[in-house]
Amino acid sequence: MGNPPLSKSLIERIFLKLGLNESPSLDFHGLGSLYSAWCDKVPFDNSRKLIHLKLNDPRPLPGDNPVDFFDSWLKFGTGGTCWAGNGALCTFLVSIGFNAYRGVATMAVAPNLPPNHGTVIVEHDGQKYLLDASILHRVPLPMVHGTKTDNPAGGVELRKVDDNWQIRWRPLHMPEGLECRIDYFPSNAEDFRERHEQTRAWSPFNFGLYFRTLRGDQVIGIANGQRLELSAEGMVGSDQLSLDQRIDILVNELGLSEEIARQLPPDKPTPPPPGSKTAQRVAAS
Repeated sequence: MGNPPLSKSLIERIFLKLGLNESPSLDFHGLGSLYSAWCDKVPFDNSRKLIHLKLNDPRPLPGDNPVDFFDSWLKFGTGGTCWAGNGALCTFLVSIGFNAYRGVATMAVAPNLPPNHGTVIVEHDGQKYLLDASILHRVPLPMVHGTKTDNPAGGVELRKVDDNWQIRWRPLHMPEGLECRIDYFPSNAEDFRERHEQTRAWSPFNFGLYFRTLRGDQVIGIANGQRLELSAEGMVGSDQLSLDQRIDILVNELGLSEEIARQLPPDKPTPPPPGSKTAQRVAAS
């Protein structure tokens, strides 16, 4: 099951905000232009999810429907977490004529984790390309062993390890790098929807603001209560931000609407995942 194609009027509004005067050509050049514009304009962030959870809203998580994702981005400058952002990117690509489909992956933040990440794969002229709305690697990544991007701050490397593709990349708050394993593709909208909903109970993006976007060769945003900037020289972090400082950066530097920025709750400590050994030790104590 997939999402229906986006309407022509919505697609035109998306192109306009991406800074594209017309629909890109359905080739590698057009795909690259579109994805680069996405990386510049559509952030990876959990702002709407934090507000949704604060309100105990029982409706589907924000951005789960691609139309909802794009309507909010157009109005407020919000993006989404991986299931929402990559679902929206895939639907957009399919709507304008690319052969795109969803993939399911695992960010290896701890050993033996189940799949916890959605991504997008595009097939063109017999070659598969990775386009990820969370990693934001600027250029479509050919799925060929050893492929690298040359961005000095947010560069990635794709390798084939046993039967799985693995991406080595640098999250904003982890400049030492992180592995992401692609578990299977194609997936579908229903699979994404179910995995997205499973994050309602616990996710590292349920407790504190995370906002990540590109500015040229730099990766900038907010994580762990700090303004962070990742460049070729390394990572630079601010002191802990007050709520007013956070609003100022979100609105005046990162392009989020003040309406959304002022609804964000203060960060909370992230508890251990339910069922983990750490959670069991905490409960026992």
